[in-house]
Amino acid sequence: MRRWQSSMVSDGAFLLLILSCFISIVFTAGNPNLYLQNIIFLNLAFLIAIVTYFTNVTTGLILNILFIFGYGTFTLYQTVVVGGLIGTQNYFWLIMTPLFTIATWLLTLGNRQLQQENEQLHKMNESLATVDAKTSLKNTFSFQTDVTVFMALSVRYHIPIILLVMSVKYWDEIKRIIGEEQLMEAVQDLSKMGQSSIRTNDSLYLLNKDNPMWGMLLFTDRPGAMIVIDRLRKRVDERNRDEFADKYRVELIFKIGYYEYDPQQVANPLEFIALAKKQLEFDV
Repeated sequence: MRRWQSSMVSDGAFLLLILSCFISIVFTAGNPNLYLQNIIFLNLAFLIAIVTYFTNVTTGLILNILFIFGYGTFTLYQTVVVGGLIGTQNYFWLIMTPLFTIATWLLTLGNRQLQQENEQLHKMNESLATVDAKTSLKNTFSFQTDVTVFMALSVRYHIPIILLVMSVKYWDEIKRIIGEEQLMEAVQDLSKMGQSSIRTNDSLYLLNKDNPMWGMLLFTDRPGAMIVIDRLRKRVDERNRDEFADKYRVELIFKIGYYEYDPQQVANPLEFIALAKKQLEFDV
């Protein structure tokens, strides 16, 4: 409903602006004797409308007040000094210039409301999405859904579950060295490498995209987790010696920590992540 109202405001303002332009052009062309004068006033009306579009309605109203004051002074001069008569010409621009400003303000108001709603929908869509668009990995929202089920299965069938979290050492410094595009490529390459390092029944999640942190849900015990960690370190070392050395000019080194699920210690998925992240501090 709100989106429909914003669209109606924008459409109505656009039609009002077009109608005002049409009336002004017809009026200007209808009196050849005052053609130059009307052209000047029309350009002033357009100028005030443009300034209103790029600023705000307050600026537009102030400019309209100045225009009315100046136009009144001009009309007074024409009447007293030149001896002209007050007619339709004198009232037309007093009405049309503020009308241009109002139409422009309504148009910008409607457009801004639509833009804000679009941004809100975009953010809502991102928050509800379960897969990261660029890496095709499940995100934190999906992790919370999945791990709730896995924790229940672990308790019921006594299956060990380990959350292994990974981040890149010196990521803030790396961001200053390589560009934005290469940063995203690095995240994608590391994600693919992580995906290929686990079994098909294990799951990989991108828990943080801005400061990349991955989470792996492993259906294994501590010795099995150490095997996965060793495999990850070897693969990233191999990549650093050949592919990453040429592509990124820096070494991408993993910080890895893990935590085994304990029903007594882990109350919810977010706490599971927090406990696993604490283990990163010991990987120096």
